[in-house]
Amino acid sequence: MDLAATCVNALHDRRTIGPSQLAVFTFLKGSARQFENSEPVLDACNSEQVTLTLPHDAQTLVPRIPPLTMDESFCALECQSSGMFIPLRHENMHGRRWPVVTLSLIALNVLAFLGTHWSIEQQGHESIQVRAHILILAATHPGLTMPPDVGKFVTTIQAQSPVLWRALQRPDRPPEDSWDARMQMEQDPVRWQAEMDSLSTRFAELEQTTILRRYAFVPGHVSLVSYLTANFLHGGWLHLIGNMWFLWLAGSILEDTWGRPIFTVLYLFSGAMALQFHAWCYPGSAVPTLGASGAVAALMGAFLVRFPTVKIQIAMLLGVFRIYRFWAAAYWLLPIWLLMEIFSGGLFGQYSGVAHWAHVGGFLFGCFASLVIRGSGLERMAEQAIQGKIAWVSHPLLAQVNEQLEKGELDAAVDSLTKYVQEKPDSVEGLRMLGQVQLRKDDRSGRQATLLKLLNLQIAAKGMDEAELSLQELRNAGGGKLPAPLWLAFARLLEDHQKNRRAVEEYAAIAEAYPVEKQALLANLAAGRLCLKQLKRASEALLFFRAAQSSPVPHLDWEANIERGIAEAKEAVEKTLHHSGPQN
Repeated sequence: MDLAATCVNALHDRRTIGPSQLAVFTFLKGSARQFENSEPVLDACNSEQVTLTLPHDAQTLVPRIPPLTMDESFCALECQSSGMFIPLRHENMHGRRWPVVTLSLIALNVLAFLGTHWSIEQQGHESIQVRAHILILAATHPGLTMPPDVGKFVTTIQAQSPVLWRALQRPDRPPEDSWDARMQMEQDPVRWQAEMDSLSTRFAELEQTTILRRYAFVPGHVSLVSYLTANFLHGGWLHLIGNMWFLWLAGSILEDTWGRPIFTVLYLFSGAMALQFHAWCYPGSAVPTLGASGAVAALMGAFLVRFPTVKIQIAMLLGVFRIYRFWAAAYWLLPIWLLMEIFSGGLFGQYSGVAHWAHVGGFLFGCFASLVIRGSGLERMAEQAIQGKIAWVSHPLLAQVNEQLEKGELDAAVDSLTKYVQEKPDSVEGLRMLGQVQLRKDDRSGRQATLLKLLNLQIAAKGMDEAELSLQELRNAGGGKLPAPLWLAFARLLEDHQKNRRAVEEYAAIAEAYPVEKQALLANLAAGRLCLKQLKRASEALLFFRAAQSSPVPHLDWEANIERGIAEAKEAVEKTLHHSGPQN
């Protein structure tokens, strides 16, 4: 259930939580070990004692009770967790139309989260208290009668956590809260039974009325509406943000490829199929499952089938402040993710707090659906409908290209697109389309030439983000060394957008690649100026100015600038040494 989530979040937020709730929390904490935002809290709970802020006047040290793993003890969240590897973007981010459906799905998920998150937390807090009181009362007075559902809850905990049960049965056990103190003073068995009946009634009401029980997916109590609603519920901010980021990365391009109707049906049906796969793996489970990641995993599978060679940029976090970025093709990155999910699902099952098999089922269904959409002709029909709605395909050459692509005639499509960009050399969309066809052909040299033209247009239009992406695609295609004038223009664009460190790197690369060209001299001067004035790295600035001074390129017109730069850099270096003082 949602109990582990609320306990973990309560501790994480340092809210008041009574020791009567600790009985539930401690056996839940092992099962909820991978719940979002829980790891720092759970690590702290591994000590021999746990200090909690109690609703009494003083704090109490409560002995740590060993965890109990139990299906009903946590809420299985579908976290789209990638550990220390975060996908940033991929090569095919440019669509022909706004991804209206993808953006709408993201908006609906955010609205659903804002409308339910705090209610789920509040309901979970009450559920924790009711269950804790039932456990205490049942352990203290084992002869009380209970309804079947409450009895199953109690006997399961008694069987799986005998240490907890014995701790609750100790006659010298201090009261856990004011309710517990009152019940310890009560000596009338009739009042004990009345209290158990009241708690059992509330237990049943919460089981039927909480948001998770009504709208999350519960394999043991499946409702048709939960196949839809569970995909729009999330357990926390990181859970939501992670899923929505993956939805944006995969969904926007698939919507552009297959059209809005097919994409909408695929997304909703994939979410339902992922949940059903989870139910097949855990039949009869009472653990509510929620999150969009089953549907998002299906989009990842469809992306793999449809765009296997597209490269994805990954940020690898090394420590706290170091980030290393690299590009990896979808055909090996996404299968690795799938194998990790299979391994985690087989090793941990539900007890990791993540519905791994829902991810696996969604991914496999997405692969299958992508093959069906392409093989059945639906993709071709969608492409024709899309091309009929966008303005720039009215040119006859582009209409011819669409027909050639449908037939798989890639060489003919390249010829037609080449003619088109010759007629319209400023067509960014035409160059992008040509580059995509060349990518499908694995025509590296042709793609490099196309990306150079595209990069030139984007730099001229001052499109920083577009230019950076095109440059990265160009370097991925093997075109690392740009023409000197274009390279210098890109470095200046970086400088215009205050990306000074990156600009210095590009200026230094230009000077190294073209040492006898005028652009090398200009690059050294620009790098020296940035290091001296903006980055406050005087020693590096001095090296750049001296490199400009020793350049074989005639530099009479820049001699005064070079001499002034050297003098200012030397002065800055001397000031730095003076302020730092003598070193031992």
